Amino acid sequence: MTGGTNASKSTPAVSRLLTYRQTGDLLGVTERTVWTLVSRGELPVVRFGRSVRIDPTDLRVFIDKSKSHNPCATTGRGNNDLH
Repeated sequence: MTGGTNASKSTPAVSRLLTYRQTGDLLGVTERTVWTLVSRGELPVVRFGRSVRIDPTDLRVFIDKSKSHNPCATTGRGNNDLH
């Protein structure tokens, strides 16, 4: 038995946290839109000191929740080719 522990075997890898700008770039929106999503509680953040970051896992959950499977849901108009 060895005296040390290997944290990499027991702890999952941590993804790099994203800034508002990086999150906005990924979503194709402005930093202001990201700020609005955060202030509404729609997108969780990680705070440490004066830094605020977005966890990529939380961003994926937000995207998945935002998906619409109904083509009429976002525009109010359907695509006649689908019917």
